[in-house]
Amino acid sequence: MPLPNYNCGMPTQEEIYKTEGDKYEALIAREDYQGNILKSLREIASLENRLVLDLGAGTGRLACLLAPYAARIRAFDVSEEMLRVCREKLTASGLTNWQADVADHRQLPVADHSADLVVSGWSVSYLAAWNPKTWREELQKWLDEMKRVLKPGGFIVLFESLGTGTETPIQLEHLKDFYPWLDEVGFQNKWIRTDYKFESLAEAEQLSRFFFGDELGEKVKKNNWVILPECTGVWWKQV
Repeated sequence: MPLPNYNCGMPTQEEIYKTEGDKYEALIAREDYQGNILKSLREIASLENRLVLDLGAGTGRLACLLAPYAARIRAFDVSEEMLRVCREKLTASGLTNWQADVADHRQLPVADHSADLVVSGWSVSYLAAWNPKTWREELQKWLDEMKRVLKPGGFIVLFESLGTGTETPIQLEHLKDFYPWLDEVGFQNKWIRTDYKFESLAEAEQLSRFFFGDELGEKVKKNNWVILPECTGVWWKQV
């Protein structure tokens, strides 16, 4: 989950997810140019011949990454606009082992104990950030749903932000309850770099400003960051 966008007059991240699939994809396509996400997943769980659920799939970053290896990918998001782009990308890949549907993390149209692996990138944390009064209950509903859909011994792997525009990990203020909750319920963790590599400084500034806000846009401009550093936490748990 990236830094929040508090700019007046600019769309919130929630609004972007509902209406700006193509522009969001332009940003996400630049992320993790070194391929650390796939490397970290392979260190945790086997991907081959698995039924994988991608929660908060967005425009298909993880689904497209894993579809060539998995037996089947099921991608879920609450935004039809995000899934529109996800479906376009998966269709263009020529693969047919996928399905993309609108669904909430806490209530998935998935049979009991049928999945081998659940992955989610920068998404589960919104259950905490968007529900400040009931965050603990919402996260517990999600975890209970994971235990329902996963086979015994299956894995949950989460990717969440530890700072965009930082070279070493930081804990984000709006996730101050989420990080310790993951420890509390038994997740292990490590961190990786998922730097963005843009085609030009102008593109870096424009896309950073669009999603993360003016503060990061100015920082990109000041530092001439065609490569924008980003730290990402990887949390995993076997059920």
